[in-house]
Amino acid sequence: MSNEIPFLNILYNYVSMCLKTTPNNKKMSLLEIIKEPWPWYVSGPLIGLTVPILLIIGNKSFGISSSLRHICAACIPANISFFKYDWKKESWNLFFVFGIFLGGIIATYFLANPNPVEITTKLSEQLATYGITDHSGLLPKELFSWESLFTLRGFIMIVVGGFLVGFGTRYAGGCTSGHAIMGISNLQWPSFVATICFMIGGFIMANLILPYILSL
Repeated sequence: MSNEIPFLNILYNYVSMCLKTTPNNKKMSLLEIIKEPWPWYVSGPLIGLTVPILLIIGNKSFGISSSLRHICAACIPANISFFKYDWKKESWNLFFVFGIFLGGIIATYFLANPNPVEITTKLSEQLATYGITDHSGLLPKELFSWESLFTLRGFIMIVVGGFLVGFGTRYAGGCTSGHAIMGISNLQWPSFVATICFMIGGFIMANLILPYILSL
């Protein structure tokens, strides 16, 4: 393989390594490789390549949260200036988001790894102090389920948290995909500032606010 595109070499070497052997010295199928957790140096560049692909094929900006604005503009414009624009020109974004939604369903029901999520022993012990012991899925059922929705802790995590995510992304003019992936790659200063704020907010939430919410 040519050395002119380093990332393709990395991807090729990773897949080749998976195809060679497993712990039982058996070759892995392509489906088994897809089910495996992909390392950051493979999945990260693949996500990053979305930016130039969208720019090349249609001069489109990568972003997810803007789809909410398009849906509101199409369904309930309510004579609000923020929703007065030709949303049909951005309808591609709705198909893009629907593809992510559909891909999530396929991955969950057909490509999911049946084994419990692997986390560190220290984190498992810490979560156990808050009554979180189910690691069978990416989201703990003690926090994200219909039963937990009707508890104070679940309501804050699901409803209040969901509202803050939606409000924050629109107030900031974009989410992590729009700012951290698309904006920074285009050397946009506002996106750089927004991403720093995302990181600071994440650290504060994870270390100061979340432990208090989990203890409710």
